[in-house]
Amino acid sequence: MGNKGINWLIFLVLSLIWGSSFILMIKGMERLSPFQLAALRIIFSGLVLLPVAIKKFKTIPKNKIFTIFLSGFLGSLIPAFLFCIAETKLDSSLAGSLNALTPVFVILMGALFFNNNVAKNKILGICISFAGSILLYFAQPLGHYDSISFLFTLLIVLATIMYGLNVNMVGKYLSGIPSLHIASVALSLNAIPAAVVLYFTGYFSQDIFSTPMLIATGYTFILGVIGTAFASVIFYVLMKRAGMVFASMVTYAIPAVAIMWAILYKHNDIIFAGNLSFKEIISTIFYNWWKQFICLLIILSGVYYANRVQKDVE
Repeated sequence: MGNKGINWLIFLVLSLIWGSSFILMIKGMERLSPFQLAALRIIFSGLVLLPVAIKKFKTIPKNKIFTIFLSGFLGSLIPAFLFCIAETKLDSSLAGSLNALTPVFVILMGALFFNNNVAKNKILGICISFAGSILLYFAQPLGHYDSISFLFTLLIVLATIMYGLNVNMVGKYLSGIPSLHIASVALSLNAIPAAVVLYFTGYFSQDIFSTPMLIATGYTFILGVIGTAFASVIFYVLMKRAGMVFASMVTYAIPAVAIMWAILYKHNDIIFAGNLSFKEIISTIFYNWWKQFICLLIILSGVYYANRVQKDVE
């Protein structure tokens, strides 16, 4: 498999992992508060990467340590809390769709604060993919748009702005440091403030060994280890291999996965409630999926167009 093939494989794996993160948040918050889930997510990710962080810490220049901490702060810690709080009011599929603003802010933050020049094909590709992402959300058979809280929507927008800043910061100031080093040290350091937040949420005053708490914590463990630790490492790998614009455009494929999980999750509730026949369930789940498939093709065509020229200015 060539370099481009490997880049696309990483792209698809990240889409599946991060697209599944939204439903894991919903499942975890059936018992945990948003602050508890977000804190545990970062703590678990930091703990699993702690042995690597301890081993690699001395190899990192001292003047880069704070930048790496800030990368974890902007790219993982604060967005984890913002997304969890937002998902108390927003549908997980909408959260996944709003996450597609990230590449827009990668370019905007790069132009405003990092003096980046971006090739025209990347800008047009991002516009195509963003349009596909918007169409994808409205192609859902289960969308309810009139009850969306604008305030909670802004929390996710703020998270994508932070993602945009982080991607540019890593690209400019941490390009010479291996991806595993960045992710392990960033998440291990940010696990410390996360642990402080967890303590003050009253998590340890609850019966944390009860079955509901163990199940919710289990979902959060998967979210932290796979959705944050592992995904952060391969995201940094993708960014170094294919550039920050291509890496950030993984957020355009995420809504397809988030919407799939949202539909299946809602229909599971309907199935267990016994409100629909099997025929009605199958008909409802697959109705309009052809529209979502077309939207996904639009998204991926935008990603392809944005990256069809290898030597673009970033």
